[in-house]
Amino acid sequence: MKVVFLDIVHPILSERLTAAGYHCIDATDLSREESIPLLLDATGIVIRSRFRMDESFLSNAPVLEFIARSGAGMENIDEAYTSSKDITLFNAPEGNRNAVGEHALGMLLSLFNRISQGDREIRSGKWDREGNRGLELDGRIVGIIGFGNNGQAFAKKLRGFDVEILAYDKYKTGYGTEFIQESTMNEIFAKADVFSFHIPQTEETLFMADDDFFASFTKPIHLINLARGKIVRTSSLVNAIKSGKVLGACLDVLEYEKSSFESFFEQDISTDFKFLLNSDKVLLSPHVGGWTHESYFKLSDVLADKILKFKIQGSV
Repeated sequence: MKVVFLDIVHPILSERLTAAGYHCIDATDLSREESIPLLLDATGIVIRSRFRMDESFLSNAPVLEFIARSGAGMENIDEAYTSSKDITLFNAPEGNRNAVGEHALGMLLSLFNRISQGDREIRSGKWDREGNRGLELDGRIVGIIGFGNNGQAFAKKLRGFDVEILAYDKYKTGYGTEFIQESTMNEIFAKADVFSFHIPQTEETLFMADDDFFASFTKPIHLINLARGKIVRTSSLVNAIKSGKVLGACLDVLEYEKSSFESFFEQDISTDFKFLLNSDKVLLSPHVGGWTHESYFKLSDVLADKILKFKIQGSV
């Protein structure tokens, strides 16, 4: 049983798989083409985001049983093809949900209290108390779309504040509690002061946040997106900020991201992106919401649990 590691993940995954009898191959330094010969007898593949798992690549792996993705999103995997070949897909949203919840709350509080701007100004010799007067989160209504691992984690972090939480999930029901109000999107549009995305990127959610979306909110909102960049159409967000419909935005992900994050700034910078870079109403981070020292371990440990359970079930 051979597992090919195409991306660097925490070593606990290879350690646990090796102990269970798997032969783990480090292909993290190989190109897509160079890694193809390793797929011929591969039982499993471990990835993050380096290569797209499409038919042209996976057709070289005739005995492949599973693909394990260290992370939550599966948009880089051709799920129709893998389903047709009975290839099981594993991801690990349980491994980084706490990190995402903490990061979302941290960004929101930083934006509300102008912490990043105040820090920059003091370092440059400017002392402006009035210009950095903050907002309080207590008393606000927070709308959450997507109430899976990450949406629930963010809601949990909000429980220490006197806020009303409205949650909508198209594919779930019965999750309301004394702290969470199970809601419709129309209710969120009508009431929310803060809105946070916790949904995957699919054909259904691609550029969901367009001009009509922002126009649907009754009140001006603060936007949080730690999900996927292409859920929000940047031009629409810029228009909404300029019009006052969006008072501020916390963005850990951007429409312009590439699969290889390190080459992000090698592309031409659009006018809309330049606006975000220069706006004091926007707080940016480099897609690290779920990428903490703790989650790095937990993502691999969760995948090991799932793969080993899969192995046991397959041997019954």
